[in-house]
Amino acid sequence: MDKLLEWLKRVDFPTLVISLFLVALFFVAIFVEVPIPSLLSDSIRRIGMNGVLVLAMVPTIRVGVGPNFGLPVGIIGGLLGALISMQLGLSGFLGFWVAVFLSAAICVGIGLGYGWLLEKVRGQEMMVGTYMGYSIVAFMSIMWLMLPFTNPDMVWAIGGKGLRYTLTLDKYFGHVLNNFLKFKVGGVEVPTGLILFFAGACLLVYLFFRTKVGLAIDLVGQNEKYAISSGVNPKRARLVAVVLSTVIAGVGIIVYAQSYGFLQLYQAPLFMTFPAVASILIGGASIRRANIRNVVIGTVIFQTLLTISLPVLSQVTRGDVTEVMRLIVSNGMILYALTRAPREAG
Repeated sequence: MDKLLEWLKRVDFPTLVISLFLVALFFVAIFVEVPIPSLLSDSIRRIGMNGVLVLAMVPTIRVGVGPNFGLPVGIIGGLLGALISMQLGLSGFLGFWVAVFLSAAICVGIGLGYGWLLEKVRGQEMMVGTYMGYSIVAFMSIMWLMLPFTNPDMVWAIGGKGLRYTLTLDKYFGHVLNNFLKFKVGGVEVPTGLILFFAGACLLVYLFFRTKVGLAIDLVGQNEKYAISSGVNPKRARLVAVVLSTVIAGVGIIVYAQSYGFLQLYQAPLFMTFPAVASILIGGASIRRANIRNVVIGTVIFQTLLTISLPVLSQVTRGDVTEVMRLIVSNGMILYALTRAPREAG
């Protein structure tokens, strides 16, 4: 009993409440005869496809910048890498990995500019990051119509210019990770390749924060004055963290798109930020503290909750309240983290 109480004290309160609500939803699902295996299959898939985007929050939080509300900056780089791969006509794993490496290269350049901007607005990174995300999405909504892509599967059929709103990936690298070594257990489909990629990305980030550069980033986030006295350059550490977060976001949107089966342009990147921020906060992170465990726990809870709530609550209420719940959970967890920030800073 004492060990249980000690464990409960270590668990973040919102994480505990939402976990209990999630368990209750599972019991309700059994009661209203919603098929559990299909819910679990969809939950596992959503965890894998969204996990890398949540992982992009870790570097900026640990360096003291806070959650990366400028996630669309990296997503745009990822979309450009995927579009170039499609323009070259590459398919399967070749198309996927070319898209990943191209997006990483593009995101390094974009991330350097984004990091420079955030350094100029120290103390207001989250607000400026949000505006930066909106600005780059609006700018790229114009550029999608002007960039010289010519692949018939990508451009508008009438006129042959400008990219479509949604591009199908079936002929390119759609579901390549999902279908790799996938198997079924008791009716539950496990996308092995997708989960392995997410786990590999988490491992790489974990190992990075064990390197000299990663430790410097941690030190700047914990105590900047002590970091300076130890010979660490805070500006460089923050720049590296922002670039790393941007690169992970670029790779994350490619993983998301291949699992979804479509590439979404124009205003779509704006809708990716709040679920990613909410996931890591639900996992127990704050605007100053985050680790891989927070990423995994938060992604599992948040995505499973959204997956299960749609069919279960639709059966119970005879109406769809999923979008309302999505807004409450996302914005409520962000508000919770921001309101407790002054206590942690002290």
